[in-house]
Amino acid sequence: MPTVKIIMYTKPFCGFCAAAKALLKKKGVAYTEINIGGEAALRDEMIARSARSTVPQIFINDEHIGGYDDMAALEKAGELDSRLGR
Repeated sequence: MPTVKIIMYTKPFCGFCAAAKALLKKKGVAYTEINIGGEAALRDEMIARSARSTVPQIFINDEHIGGYDDMAALEKAGELDSRLGR
């Protein structure tokens, strides 16, 4: 199985972040979490990469897929596994 690189920008106490992490855990894939809580530079980095200011923001192999709702829509459409290299 090819290695997939997942980066997720999050904040503490974020329900959508928790849901995104739970979905990736269910899929059995590792990800890198970047906690932007209280970190203006990391928040600015996230906004520059995604053009969005809400969390989570999820990147798979450097492709921005959006937030939790976007990832859940990929899962519902049967497209998330292929993005995850499965």
